[in-house]
Order: sequence, then structure tokens, then C-alpha cells
Amino acid sequence: MSIRNLDDLLAEGVSGRRVLVRADLNVPLDKQSGEITDDGRIRAVLPTLSALVEAGAKVVVCSHLGRPKGAPDPQFSLRPVAGRLGELLGAPVRFAEDTVGDSARSTVEGLADGQVALLENLRFNKGETSKDDAERGAFADQLAAFGDAYVDDAFGAVHRKHASVHDVPARLPHVAGRLVLREVEVLGKLTGDPERPYVVVLGGSKVSDKLAVIEALLPKVDRLLIGGGMCFTFLKAQGHEVGTSLLEEDMVETCRNLLERSGGKIMLPVDVVAADAFAPDATHDTVPADGIPSHRLGLDIGPETVAGFAAALSQAKTIFWNGPMGVFEMAAFANGTRGVAEAITKADAFSVVGGGDSAAAVRALGLDESSFGHISTGGGASLEYLEGKTLPGIAALEN
Repeated sequence: MSIRNLDDLLAEGVSGRRVLVRADLNVPLDKQSGEITDDGRIRAVLPTLSALVEAGAKVVVCSHLGRPKGAPDPQFSLRPVAGRLGELLGAPVRFAEDTVGDSARSTVEGLADGQVALLENLRFNKGETSKDDAERGAFADQLAAFGDAYVDDAFGAVHRKHASVHDVPARLPHVAGRLVLREVEVLGKLTGDPERPYVVVLGGSKVSDKLAVIEALLPKVDRLLIGGGMCFTFLKAQGHEVGTSLLEEDMVETCRNLLERSGGKIMLPVDVVAADAFAPDATHDTVPADGIPSHRLGLDIGPETVAGFAAALSQAKTIFWNGPMGVFEMAAFANGTRGVAEAITKADAFSVVGGGDSAAAVRALGLDESSFGHISTGGGASLEYLEGKTLPGIAALEN
């Protein structure tokens, strides 16, 4: 790709210059305490921020968090993130009470060389996500005024045509940060000529969410293992009873066509953990995938399926995994996700975890992150990249 990167910017010299960094600090917060429950995305941007700090830049960080409706909303404030970011950087991070207002201007103006500021949630301004080019551009003008150069290190947002991702790069000298560069390099291996066998594991709740990536990957992979809630629509397509399991009736025929066209590449569960309710303490047991009781719903893949998936993964040289195998947040239904994740770590393969719930599961289950080849920070972005879509944030950096 024709993208300049952080090293190019550092070589030019950034001491005393203001560098606007778009980060993805969209971390989960505890609803009661407001505390950060997973700081993985904050840690992911540290290499870029640390390099800029050490080079003497005045670093202005911007990000979104959650889905506020274009206006300030205390539950989506980035203030807790500023505190945690300061702890990880080992120096206080100045926090602006607004995005482009008086607080932001005074905070940025007060930065000394090597200091870091964090602006309030970008989505508190409706210009960030506006579909109107003029409104989005006006907000981009205000953001760009805070920087002499721009670094995009928010891979989780590059598939969005938002002001801070798509429009600001047109207004400033721009480069890709360490994280974005790594993500694109890794995913490029998967879309280029991956070492074979190439095995993909897909989970999550809906077939409709993954249909485009299934269509794109099916001709390229050697095996496609399907678990999670989406497997029940495939099982229904095979004519099986799925009880009260998650089901997309309008996707059954599509799944049937995929199975017919797959040439046997698609591997489905042979057993599932079926429960009488969607609850952590629900009565449950393991049943054959073609024998789910009509009054029960599947909440995880079963042990025979885990063994079969593990056998397929053990032969792989390249693995991509996106989506949990069951409701891993509930201990009773986490064994499938854990078993598949552990099988991936044991395989003699280059493995990529496709962000989103998969990355969250790795951390929630206490698995060793270093035992995976790469854990993406962008679930939606990584899937769209593998689909072959043009990502607005990447296209903006290439221009």
C-alpha cells in the first residue's frame, strides 16, 4: 500500500509540533461503577503514543466511546479513559471537557512538548458521524485545527466514513500509526496467499452479520468451521429441529445454498449444549445437533464438536477466528469458546483473532494473548477488510 507510516513522520521531526492522533479508545465500562472492564484498546495504542511523546510531540488524542446521539452524555464520557491512559503512559493526560470547544482549545494550547491531551468523546458532536459532507467537513475543520500532522491508529474505526477518520486526513499531513500498519499487514497475509491449510472459525449470533465474509472466504479457505448462534440457521437448513435456539428464518435458504456450494468445506456442530432458558443457572445438557428438544435452545457447541474443530485446526497453517462459539459470558456455556481458542493456540499455525467478541473472550477467559499470532482491535473493520471492501479510513490515508 502507498501509505506513509509513523516512522516517516518521526524522521521528519515532531518535537514541538502538535500531532492529532485518532485512537480507538472505545472500551467497555461497568454500568454501575463506570470503571473500565477491559483496557485492551488503550494498551494497543501505547506504542504510537509513546513514540510521539519520546520524540517531543504535543500529542492530541481523539476517540469515540459508545453510541451517544450527537450530544454530550455523561455515561459515555472519556474521562475514565484519560485516567487509565495516564497510568499506562506514566504521566498525567490532560483532559478536555469538550471536543472542539473552549476547553479543548485551552487544553491543546497549554500542552508542552512531550505532553498528551485527550479530547472528550467525538460523538458528542453530530458532525462526527453525519452523512452530510458539509456538516462532517465543518467538524473536521475544527479538529484539524488542533494538529500540524495527523496519525490514524484507530483500526476499529477505519470502516466508518466519519469526520475524524475520513475527512481530517484530507486537511493535514497524515500517516498510519503502529497499530493500523500492523493490522493491515496481518490481514493482507490472509487476503493474499496464506499458507495452507487455511482454516477459518466463525461464530457469533447472526448469519446475516457474517454472510458477506462467508461468501468472500469460502473460495479461499480449506475448512470453514461454524459455531455460535449462527450455526442453528445452518442446522435448520439441513432439516434439523433447533428448538427455541436463535434462528434467522429468512436466511435458511441462503445457508442451504452455501452448504451446497461449499464442496464440503463447511463444518457444523455435531452436538450442542441445550438449555431450558437463557440464564447462567439454566438446566442444560449436551444433545446431538440433530436432536435439540423443541422446548430448549442451544447456547454452546458440545464436546464432540470441540474435538472435531480442534482436529481440523491442528492441521492448519493459517487460522482466522471471529466470533465466540457460545454464550461465553456465562460459565456454563463458555467451554466451546475456550476449547476452540485453546486448540488455536496449540496449532502450528499463524493465527489471527478477528477482534470484537473474540478478542473479548480471549481476555475474559484468561487465555494467554501472546499465544495467538495477532489479536485484531477491529471486529467489523477486519471482517470488511477480508470481504475486500474499500475502508474509508484506509483510503483516506492512501490519498
